[in-house]
Amino acid sequence: MNSVFQEIHVAFRFPVHFTSGVFDLSNPLLRDTIATTGAATGGSPVRVVFVIDRGVLRGHRNLIGAIKQYCAEFSGVLTLAKSPVVLPGGEKVKNLPRYVKEILRAINDGGLCRHSYVVAVGGGALLDVAGYAAATAHRGIRLIRIPTTVLSQDDSGVGVKNGVNAFGKKNYLGVFAPPFAVINDFRFLTSLSDRDWRSGMSEAVKGSLIKDAAFFDFLEAHAARLAGRDQASMEQLVRRCAELHCAHIATSGDPFELGSSRPLDFGHWAAHKLEHLTNYRLRHGEAVAIGIALDSTYSYLLGSLAEDDWRRILTLLRNLGLPVYAAALERQSELVRGLTEFREHLGGNLTVMLLAGIGKAYDVNEIDPDLVARGVAILKEWTRGTVQEEAAQEGTYAKSERVAG
Repeated sequence: MNSVFQEIHVAFRFPVHFTSGVFDLSNPLLRDTIATTGAATGGSPVRVVFVIDRGVLRGHRNLIGAIKQYCAEFSGVLTLAKSPVVLPGGEKVKNLPRYVKEILRAINDGGLCRHSYVVAVGGGALLDVAGYAAATAHRGIRLIRIPTTVLSQDDSGVGVKNGVNAFGKKNYLGVFAPPFAVINDFRFLTSLSDRDWRSGMSEAVKGSLIKDAAFFDFLEAHAARLAGRDQASMEQLVRRCAELHCAHIATSGDPFELGSSRPLDFGHWAAHKLEHLTNYRLRHGEAVAIGIALDSTYSYLLGSLAEDDWRRILTLLRNLGLPVYAAALERQSELVRGLTEFREHLGGNLTVMLLAGIGKAYDVNEIDPDLVARGVAILKEWTRGTVQEEAAQEGTYAKSERVAG
């Protein structure tokens, strides 16, 4: 046998900026980010296509006008190749292939090349679709993400994944493609509905549980202010959660998920299935909160998570205004099927992250369906307010009945 082995090392580096008023004429951040491409284009203005979440326009009615004015002001650096593409937000945009084609058509009609930009302005689902289209046109057009929700600013928008749903499965089609830059504009958060404000905080809870106990303490101490829409507290949450996400991607040794362990998906095996089972009536962040509650309860039943820590987790979720239970959890056979889909998505062995404490996580390679069912029953009781101290001693989930850890 005669073989040639090729080894390629490619370094990726992209900034995650934090600002307010990204399209204000007094704010040069977007202009300066794009200006770095000037040498490759011979100094000519760089062609840009904007993709905008329709939901964002409801809270920022002059957004398209502001974008056009911004591009006109800095016309020596960037030029609008097409009128902005406006698409629905939420999972709808990920479920219908025509929206990807609409972005690709704009890229084609606008004459974009690999040194051009797609600038996506919206929530996590819109960013996923725009990123998928940008990564596949010309095998990769530069993407700038401008996340507009708590969840996309603190988690999904700062990662390296892009994807759409297919065959009834979350993110079945997708690519690993780092963005050119991420610009978190805190002003967009002020127009969010209370539901979207709250749901994005579940990813911060997740990050604290697997990475940073001190951050969990911060969330506990600031829960009332966060639930009450205190902007300064939310900006702290977003920044710290984004830092944890970026640090994991940079230092875990597996940024493109070649292995089977995915710490950043703690609580997600059930969350992804719950979204589908509820026909996406549950927001992703809400489903993640329920998934966190379920896997924390499973950890408690397994004996690896102390009762006090388990109660702190559920109490924090409640105090942030996040759900810990949905009726779809009781569709046991379908819910547990989500484990198979989770394993298929990761490849290799089933690997699910559980908790040994707040800020301490570990992997397991099997999940007991009966213990999952017990966890669901406990969460149902919790939402009814019937989980009492004595239940921990004598009830369904008494310590003496736990499965050995």
